[in-house]
Amino acid sequence: MSVCLRYAKRNEDAVEIYNDSFLKIFKEIYHYKPLYADEVNSFKGWIRKIMIYTAIDHCRKNNKHSFTTDFETSVIYIPQNEENALDRISYEEIISAIQQLSPAYRTVLNLFIIDGFTHDEIAKQLDISVGTSKSNLFKARQQLQQILKNENKIQIAKNVG
Repeated sequence: MSVCLRYAKRNEDAVEIYNDSFLKIFKEIYHYKPLYADEVNSFKGWIRKIMIYTAIDHCRKNNKHSFTTDFETSVIYIPQNEENALDRISYEEIISAIQQLSPAYRTVLNLFIIDGFTHDEIAKQLDISVGTSKSNLFKARQQLQQILKNENKIQIAKNVG
C-alpha cells in the first residue's frame, strides 16, 4: 500500500491502485517465475513492479497530458545554514507532502528517487522526453522542499551584513 500511496493524490486513489494491482497479480500469478534463489524476495519484487506499473497506468488514465510542463528560467538557491527538516518530519508527513505534488511531478519523483528508474526509463514509460523527466524531477524537489518547510514552519536563516 505504501507504493500506491506515493503515486496517488488521495487515499481513495491509492486503494484503487492497490486493488487493481492485486487483481492483475491474481490473474497473472501462473506466469510468475522466480528470478533469484531467494524466492520470497523475488516474489516481493515482482509484486512491487506490478504495483508501480499499475500506479503509472492509473496516472496516465486519470491525468492525460499532465506529464509535460514548461521550462522555467528561475532557479531558487537555498542557503546552507537552514534547519535540518529531516529531524522534524515523519513518514506520514513526507507521504502527505508527496501527495500534494502534481501528478507529473509526483510520478517522476517516485520513479527516480524511490523506485530507482533512470531518466531514460522514465521517459520511455511515461512517453515524455528525457528533458521533461529531468525538469519535472527538479521542480518536484523544489515544491516538496517548499511544502515541507511550510508545513513544519522551518525558517531559513538570513545573513545580516
